[in-house]
Amino acid sequence: MANEKKKNREMKWNSEAAEAVKRVPFFVRKRVKTRVEEEAARRGDNLVTLEHVETCRKRFLNRMEDEVKGYQVETCFGPGGCPNRAVISDGLAERIERILARRDMKGFLREKVGGPLKFHHEFRVSISDCPNGCSRPQIVDVGLMGARQPGVSEESCSRCGNCVEVCKESAVFLDDDGPVISQERCLSCGACIRACPTGTLVEASGGYRVLLGGKLGRHPRLGQEIPGIHSRDQVIEIIEHCIDRYRKHSRHGERLGEVLGRVGMKKFFEDKKAAA
Repeated sequence: MANEKKKNREMKWNSEAAEAVKRVPFFVRKRVKTRVEEEAARRGDNLVTLEHVETCRKRFLNRMEDEVKGYQVETCFGPGGCPNRAVISDGLAERIERILARRDMKGFLREKVGGPLKFHHEFRVSISDCPNGCSRPQIVDVGLMGARQPGVSEESCSRCGNCVEVCKESAVFLDDDGPVISQERCLSCGACIRACPTGTLVEASGGYRVLLGGKLGRHPRLGQEIPGIHSRDQVIEIIEHCIDRYRKHSRHGERLGEVLGRVGMKKFFEDKKAAA
């Protein structure tokens, strides 16, 4: 098994195969690439060709329900050492996956959908380590975006202007006393904190912005943000609540955004207060 994984990591793709897999919908592309490389490895090949892609495509279409897990947890490139990281999310995706696996989302969706499951039925969580949102947290059921909200400490400002220069939102400016943060413009990316050489700008709070109910499809919508920056434990609590409420209010396996549109965000979280 270890040798097979190593072989998959070293697998090369020819240009035709690479171009073909780019046309696969992004939300299953990673899974498809893994299956294609497994197919090539099974044949003893270390170069992925269009033939491998087509074989897997046919198998995917004919046996799609076998591939559906009932949920997806996506991450950005942060764990690979992205310099834009506002938080360290290592281990969070695995923790969320365990929660979703325990809730048997596939069995629940199979019962609600009443027909063959497809990938768009899956409950999706996306984790992005900064507000750049490379993993597209705005268009999934639960989107998490890493956040570092800046604050001003008592350390003297050198007026170097690094914080002003690095802020893409023009949310930082300098007055006679030092830096001032516009909370209306700030996206809590933490770039100004990293750029400050004197420690004048510090992290006032850190964690995740949470968006709920985003989706693509015939009636796309962006996720609604829950106010505030939430800790890991609070994020887990929110996700568990969302799964519970989704299972309670879902009628036919529709996406969380449709449930929120019908129930309303206020009622959705009033249930949480009542349970507490």
